[in-house]
Amino acid sequence: MTSVKSFSVSGYGPERSRLTRLFARDSPLRRLDWPILLAALALSFIGSLLVYSATRNRTTINQGDPTYFLVRHLMNLGIGFALMTATIWLGHRVLRNAVPILYGVSVLGVLLVLTPLGATINGNRNWIVLGGGFSLQPSEFVKVAIVLGMAMLLSAQVDAGDRTHPDGRAVIQALGLAAVPIMVVMMMPDLGSTMVMTVTILGVLLASGASNRWIFGLLAIGVAGAVAVWQLHLLDAYQINRFAAFADPNLDPSGVGYNTNQARIAIGSGGLTGQGLFHGAQTTGQFVPEQQTDFVFTVAGEELGFAGGILIIGLIGVILWRACRIAREATELYSTIVAAGIVAWFSFQSFENIGMALGIMPVAGIPLPFVSYGGSSMFAVWVAVGLLQSIKVQRPVQA
Repeated sequence: MTSVKSFSVSGYGPERSRLTRLFARDSPLRRLDWPILLAALALSFIGSLLVYSATRNRTTINQGDPTYFLVRHLMNLGIGFALMTATIWLGHRVLRNAVPILYGVSVLGVLLVLTPLGATINGNRNWIVLGGGFSLQPSEFVKVAIVLGMAMLLSAQVDAGDRTHPDGRAVIQALGLAAVPIMVVMMMPDLGSTMVMTVTILGVLLASGASNRWIFGLLAIGVAGAVAVWQLHLLDAYQINRFAAFADPNLDPSGVGYNTNQARIAIGSGGLTGQGLFHGAQTTGQFVPEQQTDFVFTVAGEELGFAGGILIIGLIGVILWRACRIAREATELYSTIVAAGIVAWFSFQSFENIGMALGIMPVAGIPLPFVSYGGSSMFAVWVAVGLLQSIKVQRPVQA
C-alpha cells in the first residue's frame, strides 16, 4: 500500500518568517501609502506616453531618434523612484537634522545659475547645462528645501512642548529663510517658480498654526510687491506679453497669443474620448510649442479627450487627498507642516499648469508634476513623495 507523505511547512520556517515580517501590520512595506505611490507611478507612465507622442515627430529637438525624450523621461522616473526610496530609508526626521546642509546646497545651486555656468532656455535663465542632453533646474529643489527649512523652524518650540503654536520670532526666521532663495529665483527671472514657492509658504504658515495676522500680512505684502514689480517695469518683455495674452487671447494670435490659442485648439478638438493616442492633429502637426513640458496636458486633452484629462486630474486628486490625510494624522507639528507644504506645492503647480493649457491662467512656464518631461521636476516631486511616505511609515501604529 502506498502511503501518503505529508509535507510539513516547518522546512520553510525562515522563509515564511521573513515573509511574515515583510507583510506584518507594522512592516514598512504594509505601512506605505499605496494610493499615493500607485497614483504617482500611473501619472509618470501616462506622462511617458504623452511625452513620446509630443516629441516622436519633432526631428529638430529629438536628435533624429523618436524615442529620445521617452528614454530620458523613463530614466528620470527611475532616478526619481530611487531618490524616493532613499528618502524613505533615511526618514524625514534624519533629513530634519540635515536641513542646514540641504538648504545651503539648494541656495548655492540657484546662485550658480546667475554665474557663467547658468543657461537661458525659453527666456528663463534658470538652468545649468550638464552636457549629454541633460540639464539641471536648481529652483525645483529649492521647493523641497523651503518646505523642510520652514517646517523645522516653525515646529521647534511646539514639538519641544514649549508652546502650542510658533511665536513671531519663529515666523520671522522661517520667512527670512524662504526669502533668500525666492529673491535669487526672481532675479533669473523665474516667475512660475516664484508663484509656486509663494503659495507653498502660505500653506506652510497655515499648517503651522501661526497667527492669522502673519497670513494676511504676507498676502498684503505679496499684492503690494506685485503692483510694485508692474509699476517699476521689473518684468521682462516676454513675461509682460504672457499676461497680455492671458488678458486678451485674441491679442496677436500669431505672436504673443500663439501658445495659448494653439493649446486651447488642441484640447477643444479632443472631445469626450479624444482623437486617439498618437493621432492628435495638433500634436502630430507640431503646432503647440513646448508640448512635452509646459503644455503636456494639451496632448492628453487632444488625444485622450475629456476622459483622459479627468483621469490625470483624478490621479493628482488622489495624491492630494492622501497627503492631506497624512498631514492630519501626523503626531508632530514638523510632519504636519511638511505634508501640508507638499499639498500646497503640488496643488497650485498642477492648477497653474493645467489652467494655462486651458487658458484660465497666465502662461508661467511650470511643469505638470509627474507628467511633464524634465529631470529636475521629476526628482523633486518624487523626493516629496518619499517625505510623505516616511511620515506615514514612521507614524506610531495604533493598537
